[in-house]
Amino acid sequence: MTPDNDTEVAGGVIGKIAGRLKETAGEALGNEDMAREGRLQQAGVDAERQARRADSDARDEQAAADIEAQRADTEAERARLEAEIVAERREAQIEADAQRAETQAEQDKARETAEAARLEQESRRAEARANVIDPEEQS
Repeated sequence: MTPDNDTEVAGGVIGKIAGRLKETAGEALGNEDMAREGRLQQAGVDAERQARRADSDARDEQAAADIEAQRADTEAERARLEAEIVAERREAQIEADAQRAETQAEQDKARETAEAARLEQESRRAEARANVIDPEEQS
């Protein structure tokens, strides 16, 4: 427990001593009222000390709760950012796969077009040879 200021500690210590002196003097003089006043003063100092201790404990507990809440918020933010990164990577992979598929489709189309042109040329050559072999069968 740390006191809020030196005056409270001094007043607390002085109050405790003063209460003890009153109690002792009252008992020595047979003055029960003075002895009771001394005991009450000591009890008041003890109660004040306990209240300050309880207040300090409550502040410590609140600080611990604040730290835990901040830790939970930080963890939630970390999880959110991690999920965002995973989603961005997945999206980038999907885009890359789509680009590869598009490129492959273009290459396949180009090969098919080239093959169709080659077959068309071969067909014309075959027809030209057939016309050379049998010119009467031309349509």
